[in-house]
Amino acid sequence: MKPFIKKIIFVGAIVLVLIQFYQPARNSDYGQVLPIHFSKIYPVPQNVEVILQTSCYDCHSNNTRYPWYSNIQPIRFFMDGHISEGKDDLNFSEWGNYSKRKQETKLNRMIKQVKDDKMPLSSYTLIHRDAILDSTQKKLLTTWLENVNDSTTKNN
Repeated sequence: MKPFIKKIIFVGAIVLVLIQFYQPARNSDYGQVLPIHFSKIYPVPQNVEVILQTSCYDCHSNNTRYPWYSNIQPIRFFMDGHISEGKDDLNFSEWGNYSKRKQETKLNRMIKQVKDDKMPLSSYTLIHRDAILDSTQKKLLTTWLENVNDSTTKNN
C-alpha cells in the first residue's frame, strides 16, 4: 500500500476514535410529562398510547429512547439530526403550545402520513422493527386521530 493511503487511513482512524469522546446532550425530559403534552390534552386510550410510544415519540417528543448504538459516532450525529428534524415537524411534548389551527393541521397531516405509509419512516423501522404499524394499528390510530380532529373542529 502506498504511504499516502496509509496516512489517510491512519488519520481517519484517529479522527474516528476522537469523535467517540463527543457525546452531545440527549433528547430526554427524563419521563416528565408536562400539561402541554399531547397525552395530557387528549384522553389517549392505552392501546393508542402504546402505538404512539413505540412508533412516534422517539423522533417526535422530548423523550427519546436511545439504543446502545447511539453512543457510537457518527451514528449519533445522524440520529440527532433525525430527531431534531422530527421535532421541528411535530413535537407531542409541546402540543399545547401549538395554536388550535396548527393542532388541526398537524392532526390532518398525521392521519394522511400514517394512511400513506410515510410514518413511521422506513429508515427508522429498518432498525426498530416493533415500530412498524400493521393494518389494524394504522386503522386504530387513524380512526382515533380522526375522532380527536372532529371533536377539536367542532369545539372551535
